[in-house]
Amino acid sequence: MIGYVTIGTKDLERGARFYDELLDGIGAKRFMEADTFIAWAVAPDQPSLAISKPFDGNDASVGNGVMVALKVDTSEQVDTLHAKAIELGATDEGPAGPRGDEGFYAGYFRDLDGNKLSFFCMA
Repeated sequence: MIGYVTIGTKDLERGARFYDELLDGIGAKRFMEADTFIAWAVAPDQPSLAISKPFDGNDASVGNGVMVALKVDTSEQVDTLHAKAIELGATDEGPAGPRGDEGFYAGYFRDLDGNKLSFFCMA
């Protein structure tokens, strides 16, 4: 159902370096790029994640209650990618681990601009 998610950034180059390295862990590469945005996907016909300088020219800000969840296949990938995000300068918003009784496994973090993201899988 989701085609793409765009999150704001204050520094496109800094954000691009962060996401180039982090999303490489799930096989996502840049597939669209312009002066004001960059998008990554595992394939052009799959959902993508983009960072963008706000169209209105104002500073990017974090949406309170907004989070992007990126699905992976295994809990080991969640562990690895959550740790990679922290290594790259992200802030931990909840360590990787099981959540609830339904086999949901996730790790939460805020990127360099304060956007909240999660890697998750269903065990």
